[in-house]
Amino acid sequence: MAGELTINRDMWSKVKGYIDAVRAEMRRVTWPGKQEVYGTTVMVIITTFLFGFYFMLCDETFQHLIAYILNWGKSVH
Repeated sequence: MAGELTINRDMWSKVKGYIDAVRAEMRRVTWPGKQEVYGTTVMVIITTFLFGFYFMLCDETFQHLIAYILNWGKSVH
């Protein structure tokens, strides 16, 4: 039973140490300003649309290419 109390105290001291370390680290965090958040949000939205457009073009190209290959295979036989 005495060993159990030691384990519980060790666990709680580790948890307390972890929480203290998290608090100390959060004090050092530099949070972005409104302008930086706005700028990065706009860049993410633009990049998302550009990649979406690129993948749409790739999808259409491969779709037509596969259809052409399959239709060519039908006409050979």
